[in-house]
Order: sequence, then structure tokens, then C-alpha cells
Amino acid sequence: MLRFVLRRLLQMVGVMVVLSFLIFAWLRALPGGPVSAILGERATPATRAALEKTFGLDKPIWEQYLLFLGRIVHGDFGASIRVQAGTDALEIFFDRLPGTIELTTFALVIAISIGVPLGYLAARRRATFLDNSSIVVSLVGVAVPVFFLAFLLKYVFAVQLGWLPVSGRQTPTIDATHITNFFIFDGLITGEYDAAWDAFLHLILPGIALSSIPFAIIFRITRASVLEVLDEDYVRTAEAKGLTARVIRGRHVLRNAMLPVTTVIGLQVGSLLAGAVLTERVFSFRGVGDALAVASTERDYAVLQMLIIAAAAVYVVVNLLVDVAYAIIDPRVRTR
Repeated sequence: MLRFVLRRLLQMVGVMVVLSFLIFAWLRALPGGPVSAILGERATPATRAALEKTFGLDKPIWEQYLLFLGRIVHGDFGASIRVQAGTDALEIFFDRLPGTIELTTFALVIAISIGVPLGYLAARRRATFLDNSSIVVSLVGVAVPVFFLAFLLKYVFAVQLGWLPVSGRQTPTIDATHITNFFIFDGLITGEYDAAWDAFLHLILPGIALSSIPFAIIFRITRASVLEVLDEDYVRTAEAKGLTARVIRGRHVLRNAMLPVTTVIGLQVGSLLAGAVLTERVFSFRGVGDALAVASTERDYAVLQMLIIAAAAVYVVVNLLVDVAYAIIDPRVRTR
């Protein structure tokens, strides 16, 4: 198991090195180079020369790349010029990250807690009303764009009915103590349960919108996997031996059917981060996705490169955890 994890860690390092090279090449390909991208219309010959010296842009290209890698390792991405002018890009990331983690975790919990049981039940009751109606719902979840569903949910449940908040992470007038920036967690540990409940209400609509595609994919993969496993000889053998339905379901069906589902759940983390950009913009949810959208439109390259590398790192780490979970479920994976 240790060798398996070490092999995956080495692969992670390779992925991050390739990504750093791509971002380095992208910054050099910008019109006027990275200095013009940072200074914009304020660029003068003196400020250009000073910034080029600061970033080592007057050195050979291979040395520039090594300096770029060194700044990444030390978390030095420069200051934001648009998202939060003058604030360090890394500080912006850590300030926004808790909101996005709360949102994506909530969306993933919705997708898994509904998609897996529903997929299993649909497979067990194949070609029934439950199966057919579940497939229709999953198709709607995949077909409807996230931003449109977000606008729809916001208009119906927040604007028209007034059941849930329209935007934001928490009501501005509420008296809340923020220790970790995880608003629900902060409310629970400080005993400010009204603040925690208010933050939870702000998660519901964006969480549902963000979970629509992962739910549909997890449901369909679970249903297909269970159907395939149910036709396997070892399941029929278990039934012929007189094992109880609970033992067959837990030991033979679900355990084997969860292998592809586990992989899909890991891959969906990446799509959740991408979907968070649109969802957070619609609900003015202060997270990484919102910062990424602003940085893209305002050409805030310091924040952009920081968020791209951070998103890739999160994605790679989550996939490492999925690989480890995969190896625990099926020990044969460790030897491949």
C-alpha cells in the first residue's frame, strides 16, 4: 500500500511540474509579456524595467522558469490588481477557499446521498416506473446548464417565494464571529447557531444547482454498475447458496459496483470546481469561483495563475484520495 501511495505521489509531482510549465508558457505568450499584463496602461519604461528585474525577466529563459518555480513553491504569486487591489493573491485564495469548500462539499453530499441509493434502487427495479422516472430526472440534470438552473432556482425560491436567501454566504446584518471562515463550522463552535443556520440556508440553492450534473452522472454510473454486477455468476452463486439479501447486497453487489462510482466521484470534483465559477457568480457567493471569474474578465493574472495552480493541486490531491479508496475497495489495484 505504501509503495502504491508513493507511486501516486510521484505522479502528482509530475502533473504539477507540467502544469507549471504550461502556465509559465502562457504568461510569456501574453501580448507584451507578463510585465504588460501586470502593469497594463500604467506601464512606463522605468516601471517595466524595475518589474522585469524583480521577476528576473532579464535572465535566460531556463533561469526564468526556475525562478518562477521557486516563487510557486514559496507561494509568491504577486499582488492582485483587480479582484482585491493590493492584496496578495495567495491571501485572496485562502480567504475565498472555505466558501468554495463548503459549497462543493454540500453539492457533493447531495449528489452522492441521492445518486447512489437511487441508482441502486433503479437497477434493482429495472424497467419499472421508478427506474424510468429516475432516468428522465437524470437526463434533465445533465441537459440543463448549471447557470440556467441556478437562475431558475434563484428566481422561483428566492425572488418569488422568498423561502431562501437571494445571494451571498451570510446575511450581512447578522452578528457572526468568523474564526476559520467556514461559516457553518464557525457558528457551531462559537455557539452562534442562528449564524450557522443562516449560512446553511445560503448554501441550499447554489448547492442544488451545482449538484445537478454530478448527481445525474453518479446515478447513471451506479445504475449501470449494479445492473452489470447483478448478472455476474458470483451473485447467482451467492443466491443459490442461500445467503441473505443483505449479505449479497453488501458483500457482492455494492462492493463491486462502487469501484467505477468511486472513480467518477473523484472526477466530478473537477467539474464541481468548474461549475462553482458560474454558480458563485449567479448567487454572488464569495468563493474561489467568483474570484476566478472576476480575475478572468479583469485580466488579474496574479490571481489567475494562483487559482489555476491551486485548483489543479486540489484536483490532483482529491484524485490521490480516490485512488487510495479504490485500492482499499479492490486490493488488486495496488499491483497494477
